[in-house]
Amino acid sequence: MMKRPDFTKISSNDNSVQATAPIYTNQLSRRDSLKLLAALAASTMLPALSGCEPVPTTTQTGNATGTEHWPELKLPAINAKGYGKDPNLIMPPEAPWPLTLTPAQLTTLALLSDILVPQEGDSPSASQVQVPSVVDEWVSAPYPSQQRDRLTILSALAWIDDEAQLRFNGQFSALTAKQQLAIVDDIAYDNENTPSQFQRIAKAFARLRNLILAAYFCTPQGIKDIGYLGNVPIAGAYPGPTAEAYAHLDNTLAQLGLTEFAYPVA
Repeated sequence: MMKRPDFTKISSNDNSVQATAPIYTNQLSRRDSLKLLAALAASTMLPALSGCEPVPTTTQTGNATGTEHWPELKLPAINAKGYGKDPNLIMPPEAPWPLTLTPAQLTTLALLSDILVPQEGDSPSASQVQVPSVVDEWVSAPYPSQQRDRLTILSALAWIDDEAQLRFNGQFSALTAKQQLAIVDDIAYDNENTPSQFQRIAKAFARLRNLILAAYFCTPQGIKDIGYLGNVPIAGAYPGPTAEAYAHLDNTLAQLGLTEFAYPVA
């Protein structure tokens, strides 16, 4: 289902190909990451948070086939004020809030991002366009929706590392590519076939996946990848709607009883 991420380096001389993940480093300026945060907040690709409500849990002490385990995180409060209702657009603050993800969390996030969006042809992977940094900006922002996502995303990252320890006795970033994909494949879908021990993490992972994909397609490279042109100039006179478009509009207005507003077909 998923390809090996290019972010992963391979170092092995046997059949257990070991993934050695380099520490992810942010290469975006705060100005650029905040611009992408604004684009992400406005993105129609990012549906509202749903499906991440708590469910009964049982602590897992055995292998991955047992009952559900879930990290009950106690996150410190984020008290930054953000931009407020009347931001200074002439001289905006360089860092309106501190970034909060640790290097280990960013590295795990980079691996997951590149599993979801690997490099393909001329299209870069998610980590190559700094998607983990955008997600870091998102979960560090002091606004209610971002803070709900913060608990969801950090819980998902903690669960993935816990699952890696339970299954393979190692951190997710130190597993082989096959082992990493074995975990991701089990939580990739939230449907009627999802085993009970993966239902909560599957919902949280769905939110993480939405953030990663939406952040990717907010970048210039992601926009180029889907062929979006945006507003482009039209040479000469604007042709206006076609006769078919006018006819469709007239028909719709007639169905609504608004024929007095119908436009004549040119």
